[in-house]
Amino acid sequence: MSKNEFICDCNIIHEDVVNETIKKMPDQDLFNKLAEFFKIIGDTTRAKILFALDNNEMCVCDIANVLGMSKSSISHQLGTLRRSGIVKCRREGKEVYYMLDDDHVKQVFEIGCEHIEHKK
Repeated sequence: MSKNEFICDCNIIHEDVVNETIKKMPDQDLFNKLAEFFKIIGDTTRAKILFALDNNEMCVCDIANVLGMSKSSISHQLGTLRRSGIVKCRREGKEVYYMLDDDHVKQVFEIGCEHIEHKK
């Protein structure tokens, strides 16, 4: 494999493809929010929390036990995930249960896991 194998040597601009892509290009705000979404779920501890919540709603104590961390640390991470719209919660008496916010978050997380597993 040569060093420059993946560099395009042509000087031709495919205007139809370029123009079509430009027309479909979302505004900068979407890209900022998308980057922030992936940055939030890109933290190892938060990824572990998402794994725990992928199939079960759980309280802070349960998540802390699964991850071997303090309730305070888990609460802090859950706050970040909740403010970002990645998890939501519901109160039942004195207990607060956390779950993934919606099926989109679940799908993105599961597809990411499948992609990593497939690349092994």
